[in-house]
Amino acid sequence: MTDPPRARISSRKQPKQARSSELVAAILDAAAQVLAREGAQRFTTARVAERAGVSIGSLYQYFPNKAAILFRLQSDEWRQTTDMLGGILADAQKPPLARLRSLVHAFLRSECEEAAMRVALHDAAPLYRDAPEALAARASGDRIVELFMLEALPCAPEATRALAGDLISTTLGNVGKQFSETERSLGEIEAYADAMADMFCAYLEALGAGGQGA
Repeated sequence: MTDPPRARISSRKQPKQARSSELVAAILDAAAQVLAREGAQRFTTARVAERAGVSIGSLYQYFPNKAAILFRLQSDEWRQTTDMLGGILADAQKPPLARLRSLVHAFLRSECEEAAMRVALHDAAPLYRDAPEALAARASGDRIVELFMLEALPCAPEATRALAGDLISTTLGNVGKQFSETERSLGEIEAYADAMADMFCAYLEALGAGGQGA
């Protein structure tokens, strides 16, 4: 039994001229607005083209379907998150736990600032979550966390580091999404981030103490 064909999610072609780049940027900006306002279920290429002020034919020159547009928006979001992840966790000027605390604060602020679009992208994830491009994007973030855990828990067994990294990443992502679904004040975000960071840091400190004792 063969698997059902997947929708194509890669762009048809990459813009090579300034005018083409501007067109793609306009399409993506319109797509983000439509997604935030209408949600994933009512997101269509026709609505995006209308919002961008371009013909549906012009849109299809670069994006074959709505899954391709949504994946591009998701890819841009992943890239921003991965850049933030790498920039904070790889900062050797700060001790590991201070970096982790900074990441929690930055991540929660980011989630709350773009909550509507992030929630909609999460709802659209079944369209592309198993695609090779999606797996590669996640692997990049996993590698950053893996290297950070090696630095934060140098004496712990590899399995312990892997479990800790997965637990922190999964908790941060899921709790961040749920927390951002309600409008939050800056004070609420900071207080919640402090509490979550305290929990993560205490967890890693306990694992570190156990690894050193062993």
